[in-house]
Amino acid sequence: MIKNIVFDFGAIFINLDKEKFALELQKLGISQQSDEVLPILHQYEMGLISTEKFTAIFEEKLGVSTEEFTKAWNAILLDFPKKRLNFIQELAENKKYRLFLLSNTNDLHISWIQNNWGTELYDTFKKCFEQFYLSHEINLRKPNIEIYNFVLETNHLIAQETLFIDDTKENTEAAKSIGIEVWHLIPEKEDIVELFTKNSL
Repeated sequence: MIKNIVFDFGAIFINLDKEKFALELQKLGISQQSDEVLPILHQYEMGLISTEKFTAIFEEKLGVSTEEFTKAWNAILLDFPKKRLNFIQELAENKKYRLFLLSNTNDLHISWIQNNWGTELYDTFKKCFEQFYLSHEINLRKPNIEIYNFVLETNHLIAQETLFIDDTKENTEAAKSIGIEVWHLIPEKEDIVELFTKNSL
């Protein structure tokens, strides 16, 4: 029986435009998947390098200003549908499940979200979760197994009683490998508000 639900953030609650993101970075001469860039992105996502150092790397390598880079970097972030806020608030209020957020979210992205949403909305959303784990704050990232074990062990959760929801199959497969129940949500076809129609909880 599921007692705990762990949610991803991007594409689960806030809409993302991953294609535009990749395109905007390409315009600046940055390929997310290059052997040179990928380790830097992962380090930043885990909070192992500061935002200042992160933007400086691209300014130095490619002559891209911090302002240009930040605009391109945040191009992935879109809107937060009200129905999803209502959904998670209602789920939190009924207290049937322990709710957690686990996201590969970096400092620049969460700063944009806080500014775009405003403090009241951001705090309202955050309070729906028992724990709000962002990769850059805990120095771990999905799909590394350590991050799932961290959530389970820190909160005394049993894997088989825990449902993890993410839009990236690599992430759900990693969680599944240690016994966590998963829902690989496909944003173009499904929505988090369909949680109870798409899953037998």
